[in-house]
Amino acid sequence: MKIKRNILLNPGPSTTTDTVKMAQVVPDICPREQEFAGMMKGLREDLLKIVHADPGKYTSVLFCGSGTINIDVCLNSLLPEGKKVLIVNNGAYSTRAVEICQYYGLPHIDLRFPVDRLPDLSLVEKSLEENPDIALVHTTHNETGTGILNPIREIGALTHRYGAVFMVDTTSTLAMRPINMEDENIDFCMASAQKGLTAMTGLSFVIGNRAMLEASKNYPKRSYYCNLYLQYEFFEKTGEMHFTPPVQTIYAAIQALKEYFAEGEEEKWKRHTRVFRAIHKGLEELGFRNIIRREWQSGLVVSVIYPDDVNWNFERIHDYCYDRGFTIYPGKISTTNTFRLCAMGAIDEQDMKDFFTILKEALCACGVRIPVTYKESIG
Repeated sequence: MKIKRNILLNPGPSTTTDTVKMAQVVPDICPREQEFAGMMKGLREDLLKIVHADPGKYTSVLFCGSGTINIDVCLNSLLPEGKKVLIVNNGAYSTRAVEICQYYGLPHIDLRFPVDRLPDLSLVEKSLEENPDIALVHTTHNETGTGILNPIREIGALTHRYGAVFMVDTTSTLAMRPINMEDENIDFCMASAQKGLTAMTGLSFVIGNRAMLEASKNYPKRSYYCNLYLQYEFFEKTGEMHFTPPVQTIYAAIQALKEYFAEGEEEKWKRHTRVFRAIHKGLEELGFRNIIRREWQSGLVVSVIYPDDVNWNFERIHDYCYDRGFTIYPGKISTTNTFRLCAMGAIDEQDMKDFFTILKEALCACGVRIPVTYKESIG
């Protein structure tokens, strides 16, 4: 079967290989069969390998849903009675964690920083020191709205110094940037299959400290479907999800894992880095600016500032590129108009060269001056 290849430069779902797509075309199976339970067991074990997690200390738990379900699951499940969450917040996805706390009525501190700046570690420590009832600290590894890479190792060390549990949203880094649970001081991390694994939307997972997870059995039950211990316990007893899993999506994820290990962690990261550099090279040649200092960027997302040109129209530029097989994505910063280009998925440097040929055509077709211009000079 010949499948049209689109280059997705949005922050997930990512461009997939045809072999991952076709892995979903399988005979129908009841997900309660032992054969399928065995497949999920292997999948859970392989996920630990991606983050170099000792299976004696860590486990993984699968959920049916997008990446946000993981934040929901961990926040509502891992907070003991009478304790607080500290959210180190410098972007839209950590703000989402704040909103989840608000919806559940979870006691929390929203430690907010500018979206284009790294968190101030001295203020993180000050919050931990002044609030001994903080039991859970949450932040985002790569704030996907901007592309800033947060210092999770340092935040994790502070978290542990003050006796709290550290959970990290690694949705847009896991299986792309190398991650080691112990080295980065992570107790719980999370992702969804359609991003770094380059599989299909609908499967998400939490990787975490088994002892801490088992301790949460006695914490307040704030959700039925989204309870981490309940799902973990069901997996341990039966090998199955508590509720119906996304069967075909799991087949795709298993194939994507095979391709991940075949390429290798180091080579895959080199490829994403090639794409990232090609994004910067193409933007620089056209005169575009990005909002985050280069040395603070994750190597996966570039947040590009709209040029000051009366003919600039993101929707028209998007549509021109989309019609030619390239998808670009709006920004997620309320104070600045931006769009994002992402070095994710089954793409390589040549794809970016082809994209910038099309983007230049789009700018010309819309009458946008090249190189693009900005009213304010760089300070």
